[in-house]
Amino acid sequence: MIRAFAQLGHPLFFALAPEQAHRAAIAALAWAPAFPPPAAPDPRLAVPAFGLTFANPIGMAAGFDKDAEAVAGLFALGFGFVEVGTLTPLPQDGNPQPRLFRLIQDRALINRLGFNNRGFKAARERLAARRMPGVVGVNIGPNRDSTDRIGDFVRGIATFADLASYFTINVSSPNTPGLRDLQKKDSLDALIARALEAREACAARRPLLIKISPDLDLAALDDIVAVARARRLDGMIVSNTTTARPAGLVDPAASQAGGLSGRPLFHPSTRLLAETFLRVEGAFPLIGCGGVDSAATAYAKVRAGASLVQLYTGLIYRGPLLVEEIVSGLPALLDADRRGRLAEAIGADAAALVAGDRLSASGAGR
Repeated sequence: MIRAFAQLGHPLFFALAPEQAHRAAIAALAWAPAFPPPAAPDPRLAVPAFGLTFANPIGMAAGFDKDAEAVAGLFALGFGFVEVGTLTPLPQDGNPQPRLFRLIQDRALINRLGFNNRGFKAARERLAARRMPGVVGVNIGPNRDSTDRIGDFVRGIATFADLASYFTINVSSPNTPGLRDLQKKDSLDALIARALEAREACAARRPLLIKISPDLDLAALDDIVAVARARRLDGMIVSNTTTARPAGLVDPAASQAGGLSGRPLFHPSTRLLAETFLRVEGAFPLIGCGGVDSAATAYAKVRAGASLVQLYTGLIYRGPLLVEEIVSGLPALLDADRRGRLAEAIGADAAALVAGDRLSASGAGR
């Protein structure tokens, strides 16, 4: 039934304005728990990470289900985990509309939403009201006008400690002024120290991750990884949306301000993932995010260094059956790669990707 629902409903969403379509998708997924979930995934796809076990490595990235309205419905599509948010302590409307743009010719989106959400209280009540059938991450951020941004993160950890499977500290959205400054070494160290202190004060000790920007230079990445390793962070997500506009974009909407996601983000975010994997040296797992729209691109993230993979924009263009397609397609890629389990492929291409990227960069200046 969910297959027929998806096939009929997906084309209709493109008749709506992007933000209207998003609201319609959330409303539709609120009914999805009535549908049977997909068949159990191949056991070779199970991934242990952050002290948790994921039945399959494909997750819903933050930004889609901001207010935790459709978690059970997303699991019914076959996701191995779902990340809600970004949530802020107080409700906020976000930036003025229009603020979400389809780049259909480029299979991309640009958003400048600005953490629009109904706040911690509403999301907590929703998560507490029903038992979630899988791993649910909570992505937290500060209110736009907050005078204590680190305090906002601390409040998020205290608020959701008994409900979240893990936390993501969002310091990389380009749509909240000054937020990316928290990626700077001293600021990030202070933030992580406070966040870990808040985590230790809770009865339930949840894994703590940070989500980084794809626009970092390698010196900044060195600093972030050094802080994360020194503070014994549980993981990182690579990456958020980009303010860059890669060469080759053809859709007129590419001129809009905001964070670009989707297919054009795949290559830069995957290179950054490989760079991060080599620097982390196995100290903690990584989640790869950016441009995933097929089993092949998901597997490429794994081979670049990701233990888990998230998507969002690919779902918009390929439709809700994409998740099932990826999960069912990964075992064949493992077979072709002669890998017994997905975990055996993690980082297999990282060194080559980084070496190739640096060779290209050096050659470009000749």
